[in-house]
This record gives sequence, structure tokens and C-alpha cells, in this order.
Amino acid sequence: MDLSEIIPHIEVLIFASEKPLTALDIVELINNAFGFLEERVTLDQIEAALDGIREKYNSEFYPFEVKESGGGWQFLTKKDYHKTIAQLNGDKFLKRLSNAALETLAIIAYKQPITKGEIESIRGVNSDYSIQKLLEKELIVISGRNENLPGKPLVYATSRNFMDYFGINSADDLPRIKEVLAEQAVEGTVINPEDFTDHHAAAIVADEHALTVNENGELVEKEEHEDNPSTESAEPGEETPQ
Repeated sequence: MDLSEIIPHIEVLIFASEKPLTALDIVELINNAFGFLEERVTLDQIEAALDGIREKYNSEFYPFEVKESGGGWQFLTKKDYHKTIAQLNGDKFLKRLSNAALETLAIIAYKQPITKGEIESIRGVNSDYSIQKLLEKELIVISGRNENLPGKPLVYATSRNFMDYFGINSADDLPRIKEVLAEQAVEGTVINPEDFTDHHAAAIVADEHALTVNENGELVEKEEHEDNPSTESAEPGEETPQ
């Protein structure tokens, strides 16, 4: 079966499906539909056809695209049309997660599987309400119990809806913590002597040995005699070393 014949069937399957379809799902559905006895559609053929479909709908002509999100392939509207679609769904479409829920969800996403106690240990506050809301929105699921902890507490993990909600295909697509922190890093300010209009202050900065900490913990300018012990005044009856 040629790719040109397979593509329309793949498109209608993705369009009609209530959930994202994987390439393997599509292989099985198409083979079942046609009942091929000798020449069955292969995974390689489906993946090649999906590449063609994705390229086709990436064109500016279409307001939607075929994207691998939420664990499988689905039709999604392009971001330029989100405000238009919001008119159909009102506030529900535009509703955002609270900061507490986002914080809890981020911890679960990066630390999964994780218990409620571990979440609260990281956040420092009770997380019952946030976890309950995330469960109601089906962004997280109860994935089992931690058999190694007393009481065998429930453990939580992100769901397929989570991946669909954030437009990713798996937890591996999440940005790395180091990448996020790198964007927030702030470099220290380098102070040079020429930055000062006060020439006395500039002279102090220029001399890295000109400052010291006194007995009260304050940063002060060194006295000249502290820098050169050899010039200290000699006690009466003593000679100054040469």
C-alpha cells in the first residue's frame, strides 16, 4: 500500500480519536481496518507517513497542526488562534493553575514518583489542597505506594493529561533544572577604581590591601602603621630596627 493511500486513513484516525494515538496504535488500527493477509502496513511506513502529515500541516495555510503531544499524535490548533478558540469556552479555557498548585506540580514532575510527605518536606507547607486539585484536573495520578516507608504512603506521578496540558510528549521533554537556573543567574558587579568620582575611594579600591576588618566586624581603611610594622614607634629606650 502506497504512502499516498495510507495518509488519509492516518489523518482521519488522529482526527476522530478522543485520545492521542501512538504510531503503534495507528499500525494496528489500519491493519485491522483493511484486514491485510499478505502485505501489512509496517511501523516504518506509518512513521514516514506521519512525517509527511506533520510537514503538510506546518504550512501557514492551516490553522492547526499534527503534533506528538500527550504520549501520541493529535490535531492541535496553532497558538495564533488560541484567543479565538477561547471565545467558545469562556473563563474555563483561560483558567490558570494557582502558584501553589504549579509549585506542587513542578515538584512531582521532577521528583516523581514522590509521596505527599516528601512534597511537603520540599515546600515546607501542607499540600493536601494542591494535590487534590491536581488529581481533580487529572494532571497527576496515584501511581502506587512506597513499600520502603512506614505506612506505605501513596506516591504520585504526572499523567498523560499533564503532558498534553503542557504540550510535551514525555517527562524527558521537561527543561533541565540547570537550564532553568542558568537563565536566572545574576553575575556580580565588578568595581574598578575608575568607577569612583571620589579619588580617595578610588585609591582604596585600587589598593587591595588598603582595607581591613576591625574588632567590631566593620570594614575600615587600614592605618598606615598597620601596613608597615617596621615603621612603628619604638618604646622608650629601644632602638628602631634598621
